[in-house]
Amino acid sequence: MWDWQYVFEILPELVRALKMTVSATLCGFAVACVGGLLLAAAVRSRYMFLRLAAKAVIGFIRNTPLLVQVFFLYYSLPVLADIKISAFAAGIIGLGLHYSTYLSEVYRSGIEAVPKGQWEAATALNFSKWRTWRNIVLPQALPPIIPVMGNYLIVMFKETPILSAITLVELLLTAKNLVSDTYRVFEPYTLVGILFLAISYPASLLVQRLEKRMNLPRGL
Repeated sequence: MWDWQYVFEILPELVRALKMTVSATLCGFAVACVGGLLLAAAVRSRYMFLRLAAKAVIGFIRNTPLLVQVFFLYYSLPVLADIKISAFAAGIIGLGLHYSTYLSEVYRSGIEAVPKGQWEAATALNFSKWRTWRNIVLPQALPPIIPVMGNYLIVMFKETPILSAITLVELLLTAKNLVSDTYRVFEPYTLVGILFLAISYPASLLVQRLEKRMNLPRGL
């Protein structure tokens, strides 16, 4: 049966683990945003080798499970290349690289929505590539795709329990440790679900508001 005294005992520890979960999500999302933009730019490159390499990377990462990727980063990379990284670093790199492939498509849709005349105007004004992207393309391409990126941020947050497989002490692994100590299953796992819901549901409502303000279809 539900024991409120036990709930109040373990809740502070779960909240501390939630901070780690949120930190991993935000750091991973930052990596995904940068990586996705670089991949989107590479796919649009005029150099065939760069385009093919970017498409190969995207296809490989998308067609392998996230769990396998974080296992490789944390367990196999130190053996193959003598590069040892922490569980937190492996988690954020794994999340970031995996979701950068999806965000690259989001960026691509935003970039392709920029009218062709804007590119031609930049060329006519003799803008450099960097200035064209910074001053003309990205300011127009990013605002419409922000709600879609917000959806991916929520998905990443809900994927963080995978990182417990590489010993990152996030929310789910903390609950598992509590269960192994006390053999009480009901309260820890229920609280994990409640804490995930307490973050993801308000975030999803915020994304919906952004979609409505920008007059975007929800399913984009």
